[in-house]
Amino acid sequence: MNETIVKVAFVDTNIWLYAFLNGQDDPKHATAKTLLQQQCKPVISTQVINEVCLNLLKKVKFTEKQIGQLIESFYEKYRVIQFGRIVLLEAPGLRQRYSLSFWDSLIISSALQSNASILYSEDMQDRLVVDNRLRKS
Repeated sequence: MNETIVKVAFVDTNIWLYAFLNGQDDPKHATAKTLLQQQCKPVISTQVINEVCLNLLKKVKFTEKQIGQLIESFYEKYRVIQFGRIVLLEAPGLRQRYSLSFWDSLIISSALQSNASILYSEDMQDRLVVDNRLRKS
C-alpha cells in the first residue's frame, strides 16, 4: 500500500493567491492547488490571512461577506499562528542573520513557531535553510 507522507508546511501569501486566482498563470494556479490539497498540511499566520484578504479585496473585489467567510474557513481548516511575543522578538535576529525584509522575517518566525519543516513561498532566496529547522521551497 502506498501512503503519501503529508508534511506540515507553512504556506505564504503568494501560494494562496495562486490557488485562489485562476488567471494568466495557469501552471502556478494548478501547482498551488495541488500543493495545498494533496502535498502538505498547511499552517498559516495572521499576517498571511491579512495579506490574502487585502489582495482579494483589491484584485477581485471580494465583498466583506466573502472576506468574513474566508477568514472563518482559514481558522476552521488550518492551524493559524498568532503574532505574539515570541514571534515578534525572534524576527529581528532572523532579519539580521539572513538579510530578510521586515515582513519576511515575521513569516519565517511564524513558520519556526509552527514547527513546520518547509516554507512554501515565492519570496526570499531559494533553498534558504533557517536554523537547520526550516527549508524554503
